[in-house]
Amino acid sequence: MYCTPKIHKPGAPLRPIVDYTGSTGYNTSKALAEILAPMLGTTEHHIKNSRDLAELMKDFTIAEDEEFVSHDVVTIFTSMPIPEMLECIKNEFTKDVTLKDHTNLDADDIMELLEFICNTTYFIFDGTIMQQKFGTAMGSPVSAAVANFYMEKLEQKALSTAPVNCKSRLWKRYVDDMLEAIKKDQIAGFTDHLNAVDETGSIKFTYKEESNGTIPFLDILFRRQPDGAVSTEVYRKPTHTDQYLHFRSHHPISHKTGVVRTLMDRKDTLVSTENDKDNEELHIRTALQKCGYPKWIFEKVKQDQRNKELRAKKTNKKSTSDQSDGGLVVIPYMGGLSEATERILQKYGISTAVKPYKTLRNLLVHPKNKHTIGQTSECVYKILCHNCSSTYIGETGRSYAKRREQHRKEVESISNRPMTRADRKDLATETNKSAIKDHVAKENHVTDWSSANCMNRDAGAYNLPMTYDRILVTRSSSTSRDHIPDISPPLANEMSQLGTYILHLVVLYEYDYRILQHVTLILFVYQVCHSIDPCVKNESCFSSSME
Repeated sequence: MYCTPKIHKPGAPLRPIVDYTGSTGYNTSKALAEILAPMLGTTEHHIKNSRDLAELMKDFTIAEDEEFVSHDVVTIFTSMPIPEMLECIKNEFTKDVTLKDHTNLDADDIMELLEFICNTTYFIFDGTIMQQKFGTAMGSPVSAAVANFYMEKLEQKALSTAPVNCKSRLWKRYVDDMLEAIKKDQIAGFTDHLNAVDETGSIKFTYKEESNGTIPFLDILFRRQPDGAVSTEVYRKPTHTDQYLHFRSHHPISHKTGVVRTLMDRKDTLVSTENDKDNEELHIRTALQKCGYPKWIFEKVKQDQRNKELRAKKTNKKSTSDQSDGGLVVIPYMGGLSEATERILQKYGISTAVKPYKTLRNLLVHPKNKHTIGQTSECVYKILCHNCSSTYIGETGRSYAKRREQHRKEVESISNRPMTRADRKDLATETNKSAIKDHVAKENHVTDWSSANCMNRDAGAYNLPMTYDRILVTRSSSTSRDHIPDISPPLANEMSQLGTYILHLVVLYEYDYRILQHVTLILFVYQVCHSIDPCVKNESCFSSSME
């Protein structure tokens, strides 16, 4: 567990987050969230995002005796009553006739998994293993889904049982944040009603009234007009610094134009009046120019947007980004190298996304507990022979330390016992489960355990899928027993041409040598995935025979 400060609140209280990624229940939690997703957001009070809310408020008018109020749940994740929440979900499953359309699990199976995930949150804090006894874990994929689900049932009850004299004329909710328009003298009474709705007493609400005719909600500032109409502007918290990705940062130009495009798009969709739009654009330009953005990039973004709208009108369809049928690969960004890789992959219909290799954030900010090399799981590792150049490349889903110890015990079972020449000759003819043990038995060599280490999973490495790691195992010249698939000539030629350029960058600019592995092996992974027999096209074809 680690904590992040809420710097926009007095005293900067901490937000506890359980690092669920890579845990035993992560994939199950993620699958459960996907199952629950179609059942959420079906009420008239739900809003998808700020854009949805801004569109809904265009024609809204507020009376003189009414006031905007926003309610917020106090620490919703850690306040969630698990038994009551599970009961609500179970009742909904009994009514849902479409459940079989998006999962093969029945309601009882889903509830059993959900109960297990929500009641078994363990984490390490200050070196001590602890269990969360109440609420759900912020960090678990299913937590947001179940919180949203419980809030839907709670709001239905709150609105249907509210006294007539303090009913809210407007109620829009985004997870645990609500925006209402209510009579000025009924705000306190309505809040008391909300705090009494949850029978467990766990869910409590705080509220904020409009000030000087304005109230912020999400990233929108609502402003009351003299005629009762409501205008909208972009809202920035007092702690906002206008610091964006600097133009000279080592990022692709698409990321930088994306910053401008996102801010301009927010201006066009959230700001309601032309005068406010002009002011917002001036603010954006001023802030980005301080971050090194030249004037031409603003014009480029505007022209791209106009071209996009024209294409959408011609095709009579909503404007969407072009997606090729060859799939998508994500590669680390290195100036010049990534662009060359993108051009090559584009010839084969493969879309490319790039990700920064190193950022100031991951170099300086480390809120999570660091794992040792031995605690690393789902990794590829390397073990060398002390007497020759043979190398064992292995893959494990367990911790590296446990797998290495297992290898060591297997080797020591033959190296630590006295054997005659005849015994060793007989042992050399046997085929053992471990390729390392075979090598030691046949060659009478010593394993170099001190140099054994994980590959491509250390702190500075770029994380890639396990399929990449398996290809790394397959491509290695090692004591492992894996088949090496062939690469077809077209892509192989492209790879060799790119290889020369990569080597140039590595030598002249001292780029990390692992970048060469990452880029060329991504190309190789794609080729393998598209050249194998379709009837066996799945991850199992890459599995290592060593495990």
